[in-house]
Amino acid sequence: MNENAVNSIQEQALDPKDFQIQGADTASAELFARKPVTYWRDAWRRFFKNKLAVVALCLLIVITLCTIFVPIFSSHSISAHDLLNRKQWPSAQHWFGTDDLGRDLFVRVWAGGRVSIIIGVLGAAIVAVVGCIYGGIAAYFGGKVDMLMMRIVEILSSVPNLLVVIMMSVVLESSSIPTLLFAMTVTGWCPIARLVRSQMLQISRSEYVMAARLMGVSPLKIVVRHMIPNTFSVIIVAVTFRIPGFIFGEAFLSYVGLGVQPPNTSWGALSSAAQSSLLYYPYMMFFPALLIALTMLSFTLMGDGLRDALDPKLRR
Repeated sequence: MNENAVNSIQEQALDPKDFQIQGADTASAELFARKPVTYWRDAWRRFFKNKLAVVALCLLIVITLCTIFVPIFSSHSISAHDLLNRKQWPSAQHWFGTDDLGRDLFVRVWAGGRVSIIIGVLGAAIVAVVGCIYGGIAAYFGGKVDMLMMRIVEILSSVPNLLVVIMMSVVLESSSIPTLLFAMTVTGWCPIARLVRSQMLQISRSEYVMAARLMGVSPLKIVVRHMIPNTFSVIIVAVTFRIPGFIFGEAFLSYVGLGVQPPNTSWGALSSAAQSSLLYYPYMMFFPALLIALTMLSFTLMGDGLRDALDPKLRR
């Protein structure tokens, strides 16, 4: 068989139509690519995949809305006494029952939740701001300044928080909400400061920060554009975990008589007032204790979800 015959057979066997591109071509390949997403959008997407965290977030929203609107729109007053209806068990008229002075516990429990949630959120926000500033300064200057500032943190961390609150209450002769917040945050910012310092020291040695320094970027821009934004995720998670601690701290202090005083009330104060009637009227303590537990559990579950969503090392 000569060469011309071989070429003719190959041309007949290899039809160009058999090799046409089917489906997407080069021009439309980008249509099938995933839309670019930012870090925060991807974090929220992964957060909402965590069912427990979403349920905890919804529960916190419901509790917060109830603490805001129930005392406003309820037909019962927070402080109105009704001695004829003292120590009534939960009923259609009084959903959570009444206390030893005939006051409606449903309204008082939600009104007390305002104080507990405000102290928890504001306390966590204060320690986050103070801790970020203090830890950022220590990490930025380093050396002897860092060593001195961290020794101060260690000294403050060794002081028991309960002792600080007692001293503040005695010195200031007040048990108001601002005094309680101040006493609980005097040393509460120390763990946040340590966390921020360690994160910023780690970030300061990263490649993009070193490249920015070599390019002549000012230290202020490096801190603002690179170091602080890259610690947001860690700070958010830490603050979320700190809120339950402040709520429980306020409840404990109010339970032992060092918290908010009448006419203000809180979940801890309601639990303390119900202590003497626990054996005969357990519902007085059940509802405030239940809301304390649900709120703390919700913040903890939401913190776990935020940690899994924001920490790239824990991505699944």
